[in-house]
Amino acid sequence: MENQFPEKIMVNSLSEVDRVAFYKKTYSHVAAGVLVFVLFEYLLLQSETVVEFMLSMTQGYKWLLMLGGFMLATNYAEGMAMRTTDKNKQYLAYGIYIFFEALIFVPMLYIVTELMGPEGSDLLYQASIVTLALFTGLSATVLMTKTDFSFLKTGLTIGFFIAIGLIIAGSLFGFDLGLWFSVGMCLLAGGSILYQTSNLVKTYGVEDYIPAALGLFASLMLLFWYILRIFMSRD
Repeated sequence: MENQFPEKIMVNSLSEVDRVAFYKKTYSHVAAGVLVFVLFEYLLLQSETVVEFMLSMTQGYKWLLMLGGFMLATNYAEGMAMRTTDKNKQYLAYGIYIFFEALIFVPMLYIVTELMGPEGSDLLYQASIVTLALFTGLSATVLMTKTDFSFLKTGLTIGFFIAIGLIIAGSLFGFDLGLWFSVGMCLLAGGSILYQTSNLVKTYGVEDYIPAALGLFASLMLLFWYILRIFMSRD
């Protein structure tokens, strides 16, 4: 009987040339994910029904329900991408993840693009440039120095649990988490990018560039979310 779960060839067992090829595939899929995100976001913002629904879900327990649904959907997509070697299923999982990222961004991007006018467009452009520059810089630092950032795992786990607790408390009791929370989340997102990039060779097989891209895309979007919030807080 044919083995349905062949042993993976891990990236750390490859030659330097083959590792570079894996990195190129991974980051090209991250870039493609960003383009698909922009497309999804554009289409969602054209629907008044979607915009009104998402705006109605931004207060109190409704936002918690929305975040809970988002976490379930994205965790399912991540698990689906990692459990299969079928490229079609991996692309489907990546697409699902990108769609729900675009959906959760609808309220904030609607405020920026529709309610803030030309100033909002400038703000969105600036936040996008800063996010991409930071993501590129952090990734390049790891890939060029080959520094192992696996020691960040415990701190990131604790930090994200604390952040979730603060988000829940803020939603239930109606207090604004403020600028410094956004700064802290940017630091967590940056740490996550460092950790995930340095662990590409340890976690993934040579054909796992799609789930690898999904993980990096998730951290990129988290960074973008809170950088955009910081820029919005200036006005």
